[in-house]
Amino acid sequence: MKKFFALTLCACLLLSLLAGCNTEQAQDDTDYASMSLEELKPLLNTVKEGTLTVATSPDFAPYEFYTLEDGVPKLAGFDMSLAQYIADQLGLTLEIVPMDFDGTINELGAKRCDLSMAGYSPDPAREKSMDFSDVYYTGGQSFVTVQDKADLFPSLADANKAEYHIGAQMGSIQYGLAQENTPDADIVQLPKVTDIIAELISGKLDGAFIESVVAETYAKNYPELKVLHPVPYDAEGSVIGVSKGNGPLLAAVNKVLATALADGTFAGFVEEANILASGNTYEGLLGENGQPTEATEAPTE
Repeated sequence: MKKFFALTLCACLLLSLLAGCNTEQAQDDTDYASMSLEELKPLLNTVKEGTLTVATSPDFAPYEFYTLEDGVPKLAGFDMSLAQYIADQLGLTLEIVPMDFDGTINELGAKRCDLSMAGYSPDPAREKSMDFSDVYYTGGQSFVTVQDKADLFPSLADANKAEYHIGAQMGSIQYGLAQENTPDADIVQLPKVTDIIAELISGKLDGAFIESVVAETYAKNYPELKVLHPVPYDAEGSVIGVSKGNGPLLAAVNKVLATALADGTFAGFVEEANILASGNTYEGLLGENGQPTEATEAPTE
């Protein structure tokens, strides 16, 4: 009798597991993209109930940075405006968590945030850590140097020499572009774009790979810089990183993006961010007192 009971129990457990697998498979096969935003909202699953948690690296103007109003830092940039817009459209409270760029990828991969907005390109190497939204901004990549060294690089190929120190942000697609285009140079990885700009201006770096719109923003504020050459890149365009496997959230984000792009809302965010980025700004993480720190502040003219 005991043997029969054990066999029956095992059979029940097996059927239960199979049913669970079938349910999970059914959920995976759900066509969330065909649902309306209102249908998706009850299905949204976030790290904190009622909150959209977004990781960002605020050293990437005009995407994300701080404006300084009477010395008070305030997050700005078209990614930050877009994050607030998405949260509003989904009926969620927005929580922004600033961190280094590498951290945004790790936090999203560990599912400690719902979205990550840090000027991501849809690099296939990141697909294990996140799902990609639709492309919402198309930019490009550039090789940047200073005015005094521009003559050293009549072409991008001229930067590929062992004598040159070439910078790129740690964990970024620009690092991959540096490896691809300047493999013989001394490639220097730095955690923040502000660090790269500071070392270009100080002469420690001879050149760097930087997102074009970001490089152009810095060049407006620091005339020593020269945005010299466009860099070919197959996956141009920016996407939002979405927590892996969160189908309802991915579909909802894409629907909000489509609306913002179609009605000009996002274009307004970009215009405002470009204006703010040319003013009094700070790029980097804040200190424990909530104020800019000299160690991470952008160089002054």
